Amino acid sequence: MWNPRVLALQSQAQIEAEMAAIGVDPLGARIMLPKSAFRAVKVEGLRSNAANIVKQEMLAKGGEAAIAWSSCIASGDTTDVLLLGTLRQFRQMILRLRLQPLGLRPLADELKRALERFDAVPRPITCGGKTFAWGSRTYVMGILNVTPDSFSGDGLGDDVEGAVAQARRFVDQGADILDLGAESTRPGHAPVSAEEELRRLLPTLRAVAEAVAVPISVDTYKPEVAEAALAAGAHLVNDIWGLRRDPRMAEVVARARVPVIAMHNQAVAEYKDLMGEVVAALRHSVEIAVAAGVREENVIVDPGIGFGKRREHNLEVMARLAELRVLGLPILLGTSRKSTIGFVTGTTPDQRLEGTAATVALGIANGADIVRVHDVRQMVLVARMADAIARGRWQEYS
Repeated sequence: MWNPRVLALQSQAQIEAEMAAIGVDPLGARIMLPKSAFRAVKVEGLRSNAANIVKQEMLAKGGEAAIAWSSCIASGDTTDVLLLGTLRQFRQMILRLRLQPLGLRPLADELKRALERFDAVPRPITCGGKTFAWGSRTYVMGILNVTPDSFSGDGLGDDVEGAVAQARRFVDQGADILDLGAESTRPGHAPVSAEEELRRLLPTLRAVAEAVAVPISVDTYKPEVAEAALAAGAHLVNDIWGLRRDPRMAEVVARARVPVIAMHNQAVAEYKDLMGEVVAALRHSVEIAVAAGVREENVIVDPGIGFGKRREHNLEVMARLAELRVLGLPILLGTSRKSTIGFVTGTTPDQRLEGTAATVALGIANGADIVRVHDVRQMVLVARMADAIARGRWQEYS
C-alpha cells in the first residue's frame, strides 16, 4: 500500500531531515531545499513601471506577482507588489533585478536581506553576565510592578521587601530576566514625573539587584530614569515607545552599551496595513538605535500587544507574529493578563491564566524568543512544553 501523505513540515531543517531519512544524496538535497520553501513577500509603493518589471521577472522564474490593476495598464503612479514563490525562484529573480534600471538593484539587495533575515537565527547577546542564545529555547521575563495602580492588581508600590521576595520567587521558578516598572502604562494611566518614577523605582531596584543574579530590565520611556536605573544595577532598557518618544533614550542605551527592547506603540489605533506599519515602525526604531551607536544585535523588538491597537489588531498581530522575523532580531511578546484576553474569554485580570498560556504557546510557535509574564512558574512550564514541539526538539525526549 502506497500510503500517500501530506507532511506537516514547518522548516527547512525538517524537510532536510525527511530527505535524509529517505536516503537522498546530500548534494541533491542542497539543490532541492530552496525549491521546498515557499515565501510571500510584499513590497510597498513601487512605481508602476518598476512594478511591471518586477512582475515579469518573477513570472519568468515560475513564481507569481500581483500588482494593482491600474498599474498593469500603466495608469497608476505606484502600487504594492505581492510576490509568491519558492526561495529558488526569489533568488533567480533577485539576480535578474540587479541588472534592471529604475532603481531596482537596491530593491534586489533589500529583498535578499529580508529573505535571509526571515530564516536566520538572531545573533546571541550577553546581558548581565548571562548569554541569550536565541533559537535554543524561549526565555521568560518576570514582571515586577513597583506601582500602586497596576492593571493586573499586582502593583507592589513602596514594598521593597515584598518586591525582593517576589524577585527571588520568580528566579526560583525559572525567570531568566526581571522587568521592573515604576509607572503604570495601562489604558487611561496617569503619567508620573521622572522624579516620582525614580523615587518609586530606585530603592527596589537596588535591593533586587543585590538579591538576585539574573539580568534586570527597567521598564521606562524616560532617558533620565533609564540612565539612573542602569547606574543603580539594571542591565537593559524596555522602552514602550521604541526610542521614538525622546531621542536621548537611544544615546543613553548606546553609552551604557546595553541591550534595549524597542516596542511598537502609537497614539491612535488606526491602520491601513497593520503588520506593514508595525514592521516599518520597528525598523525605524532599530535605525534610531544603530544611528546612536547601539549594536544592532542588542535590539530586541516587541510588537506592543495592547498599545495603540484595538482588540482585533492585537489578535491579528499575535496570529502574524512570525512576520517580525524579517527584522532579523529577537522578538519579545507581552500578552500576560491583557485586556484582549479578557474580551475573548470574558475574564478579569486575575482569571486570565489560561488565556495567557494560550497566547504564550502560540507566540512561541510563531517565533517569540522572550515572553513577558506575571505568572512565572506556570509560563515557564508552558514555554518548556511549547519549545519541545515548536522548536523541533522532540528527539531530546526519546
